[in-house]
Amino acid sequence: MEGLTQVVPTVAASFLAALVECVEAMTIVLAVGTVRGWRSAFAGAGGALLVLAGVTLLFGPALARLPVRGMQLLVGLLLLLFGMRWLAKAMLRAIGAIALRDEAAVFRTEAANLHMGAISDRWGVDAVATATAFKAVLLEGTEVVFIVLAIAAGRAGLLGPAVAGAAAAAALVLLLGLAVHRPLARVPENTLKFAVGILIAAFGIYWTGEGLGIAWPGHDAAIPALALLLLLSALVGVRAGRRRRAAIAGGEFA
Repeated sequence: MEGLTQVVPTVAASFLAALVECVEAMTIVLAVGTVRGWRSAFAGAGGALLVLAGVTLLFGPALARLPVRGMQLLVGLLLLLFGMRWLAKAMLRAIGAIALRDEAAVFRTEAANLHMGAISDRWGVDAVATATAFKAVLLEGTEVVFIVLAIAAGRAGLLGPAVAGAAAAAALVLLLGLAVHRPLARVPENTLKFAVGILIAAFGIYWTGEGLGIAWPGHDAAIPALALLLLLSALVGVRAGRRRRAAIAGGEFA
């Protein structure tokens, strides 16, 4: 039984990562359901979820049979690169260097594209709409599956908590999407990506160290400590970036 100091960050990382990706996928599924029919939307989304579940069940147990030290190093490096990419983009959005994602605008664009597409209705299911929902859920879900498998690769006992966190996020977004029938535009997506980047990068540093044979002080307790260090560093970076942009803007209009 894994300790809470590792289970809690595992559940949190998979939950937040899945929450971000599920919001993006749900936006397109809602557009499909609203414009072309809910049967097609659910058929496409359900098919993609079955594929993703199959991949998780296929590769999850297989990872546990690989050499632990080598797998920890490989997964740690991948998680570190993946987490830092998310964190870097979230910091740039927080600074104002790149635009925030607008789920309402994405919904309108997808709905307009679906309105223009030809309707191919067979067995009560629109092929174009089903394929659109399938692609959206599969593409966004692939990142979630990667994170779940990568986090769980360090120790076999983490696969259950990682899957549980992702499943809880998917269920929450599904319930909210069915309740409001519109894009979840009020979800603070960049804040979530900021948090996900920090957690995944912290896991990446931890597993890389494990793979290199580093004895972390406090063992699993090092994960939240690394996350806190990354959070403080990122906040300092965002603050410095905002000051820099303000100084440049002031110079331009001086």
